[in-house]
Amino acid sequence: MAATVATPVTPTELDPDRCGSEEESRGAEAEEESTQQQIGPAAAVSHSRLSKLPLARIKALMKTDPDVSLASQESVFIIAKATELFVEMIAKDALVYAQQGKRKTLQRKDLDNAIEAIDEFAFLEGTLD
Repeated sequence: MAATVATPVTPTELDPDRCGSEEESRGAEAEEESTQQQIGPAAAVSHSRLSKLPLARIKALMKTDPDVSLASQESVFIIAKATELFVEMIAKDALVYAQQGKRKTLQRKDLDNAIEAIDEFAFLEGTLD
């Protein structure tokens, strides 16, 4: 009976459907490293930033509520991320109405139309008045 040896499989960044040689993958890795060296550490940090909104300002807004005395970093981050996703969702829905009007710029009426048409935004009805 033959013995089988299990070898750990490490995930790669290459697409498994794509057939490429090891030389191509080494070349791509070297190219990424040289690009990061040219950009510098300051630019690399900005790409790894997880939140687009200023966390200090969100924390200050949270503390304006009299029920909130302390806010952990995790809770501030979650609120920031939820806000980003909410703004992205309503902007995409409003963009549909702007494109129907053959415009690229969102207007207030596009937001109003999105709020009226989508049930998830029902709590916002009348807030833009």
